[in-house]
Amino acid sequence: MSIFKYRVQAIFISILFTLISCSKEKTSSPTLSSSEISNNQHPSLIITKAGVEKIRANLGSIPIFDETLEKVKAEIDAEIALGIEVPIPKDYSGGYTHSRHKRNWQTLQKAGVLYQILDDEKYAKYVKDMLMEYEEMYKTLPVHPKTRSYARGKLFWQCLNDSNWLVYVSQAYDCIYNYLSKEERNKLETNLFRPFADYISVENPQFYNRVHNHSTWGNAAVGMIGLVMNDSVLIDRALFGIKGAELDKTAKDNDGGFINKDGKAGFLANIEEPFSPDGYYNEGPYYQRYAMYPFLVFAEGLNNVKPEYKIFDYKEGVLLKSINALLNLTDADGDFFPLNDGQKGMSYYTSALVTAVDISYKYGNKDPGLLSIAKEQNRVLLDDSGLAVALGIKNGETKPFNKKSINLADGPKGTQGGVGVLRNEDIELVFKYAAQGSSHGHYDKLSYSLYEKGEEVLQDYGLARFVNIEQKGGGNYLKENKTWAKQTIAHNTVTQNETSHFEGKYEIGSKHHSILHYFSSENENVHVVSAKEDNAYPGTEMLRTMAIIKDEDFEKPYLLDIMKITSSKANQYDFPFYFFGQVLAANFEYNTPKTLKALGSKNGYQHLYLEGSAKPKNNNTKFSWLNKGKFYSLTSVANTNDEILFTRIGANDPDFNLRREAALMLRRKNTKNTTFVSIIEAHGNYSPVTESAVNSNSSIKELKVVIDTIDYTAVTITNEDGKTKLFITSNINASKDAEHILKINDTNYQWTGTYYFK
Repeated sequence: MSIFKYRVQAIFISILFTLISCSKEKTSSPTLSSSEISNNQHPSLIITKAGVEKIRANLGSIPIFDETLEKVKAEIDAEIALGIEVPIPKDYSGGYTHSRHKRNWQTLQKAGVLYQILDDEKYAKYVKDMLMEYEEMYKTLPVHPKTRSYARGKLFWQCLNDSNWLVYVSQAYDCIYNYLSKEERNKLETNLFRPFADYISVENPQFYNRVHNHSTWGNAAVGMIGLVMNDSVLIDRALFGIKGAELDKTAKDNDGGFINKDGKAGFLANIEEPFSPDGYYNEGPYYQRYAMYPFLVFAEGLNNVKPEYKIFDYKEGVLLKSINALLNLTDADGDFFPLNDGQKGMSYYTSALVTAVDISYKYGNKDPGLLSIAKEQNRVLLDDSGLAVALGIKNGETKPFNKKSINLADGPKGTQGGVGVLRNEDIELVFKYAAQGSSHGHYDKLSYSLYEKGEEVLQDYGLARFVNIEQKGGGNYLKENKTWAKQTIAHNTVTQNETSHFEGKYEIGSKHHSILHYFSSENENVHVVSAKEDNAYPGTEMLRTMAIIKDEDFEKPYLLDIMKITSSKANQYDFPFYFFGQVLAANFEYNTPKTLKALGSKNGYQHLYLEGSAKPKNNNTKFSWLNKGKFYSLTSVANTNDEILFTRIGANDPDFNLRREAALMLRRKNTKNTTFVSIIEAHGNYSPVTESAVNSNSSIKELKVVIDTIDYTAVTITNEDGKTKLFITSNINASKDAEHILKINDTNYQWTGTYYFK
């Protein structure tokens, strides 16, 4: 049966129970036939009855599973010894009651799994006793006292965390379902689980009926408890949203994004809309990581309880495909690239990615590369998918997960820009030309960040938030996330007239996306991505071409960056490079002010101190720095009217919410059409132990633009030995089959494709 045929059947069932209504919809306790809900065995969500038998049969012979089991057992035994605590909620994220309830949902889920695997009644009793305490409290629990959220929860300050709780606790309930008496189950379902599911859905449609990572958690929570309780109304609501709910299409959430402008809702819509066919999630990898847990555990529950849905095949298997995309959006250390709102340091070692890797392995094509990630994570899920991974590792099936240059399209149909990742040896470039990215998006078209061996060379700031640290704004987003982190000047891209892209307005930015010009990674020595943006500033078109080039005349691959700007009027262009480390040398003289002042008054400029200024002395601006024992150099083609500014984040930040980090900024005033051309070199090393510096100087003697027309931009790169290389990019014709002939200094250059390098 297809998912859409099921929808018709589910609607018919719902009519029979007279439960189709608008946001006042409530659930009853329907009795379903075996044809409506398949085998009612428990457990059946992420761990199954058959899986338990297989796990028990293999215990003691599957090292990674056995070690995980011992660690979890010790953790939960310690929690049981401490006793049960279910405090009255009162705190924001990071506060005691918030953290305790969060700890409880994790403990309940793990204790339920331990009961199934170890067949030890103490774990079932612990889960039952805690659930009964929640049942007693929830019956009279008011809305959470903290009022910041657009959708306040009861256990937590926002419905999002209430949904987290129910996703995990549904699994615990599934594990002890048969341990409980019929009367106990009825008590929990009547007083806790159904009211809980109703509260986060029909009583908060602004949270539930939307396409967003928040509602994905809500959909999964309602659907998973529905699967455990055999409630077709809840399952239908999870898949398709609240029927008849009318929401204000202009309403926004706390992050400034529209709540339900397009009227789409439900778990399936949350698969259809945010994911591109390549598996890229429009909010970025940080929030994809967060959303993958509910996506995958609910999908696994659907697969186990309702296999006829074929949920892992939905939208051509995009849920499983997205795991490969997500893993490719990590640096050499496994940290996610901080595109849009993203906390640095979040990595595939997080528990959500353990879930993602294990489920993807079991229900996907058994990719042996995933086993190498699982070995690095050094733990597995204590369920059927974790067992599959453990057996794969035990049987010697592990192969490396090779991350290569990759282009990931954005948008439901892959037509809304994307993200290009270029990799060559230890150098990684992340180039963003995607759509806005929902309410977590930044105004940073054609921005990038650069890495060497997992270390940031040129950074994307990420988010302005201390997640779950109560002292900093209750652990929530700080005002500086909007005034700084989202603004264009906080990124390595062009800001025009000190105004952010789309005026920093979500209403405008959400309508537009950049366009891929071309992506090429066939040549192992030259990987290129090129994209254009013509909506960020009306009347201005930006075309950025970035190449990672492995050249035998250079120690390491280098980044060539060509930003071509065409405008209908003269503007000021600011072009920053957010570097880490200590300044070594520059080929220009700069002045440092006696008193630090902000560079501007708005659009992020109010948070930048001006620490120095200069004018170029020749046709190339050269600047070098040292960071973590490695040398880096920036060479830029200079205009004699340019200004060079040293800036540092931290102005107008009395609470020290922002990191005090530096940038070198190129400023070009009163200019219509222009092209910024730069090279970033990674070279040499320094040892504080031997106190020796190796190859500490740039290898570039001259960087020169030799042709810059509507059709082509050509750049020569001459090293200190006098060897010159030529790079030409086609600005108009991006066909891989196009044949080009270009005359430069009386020499004809001929090639097929999008670029030329020799």
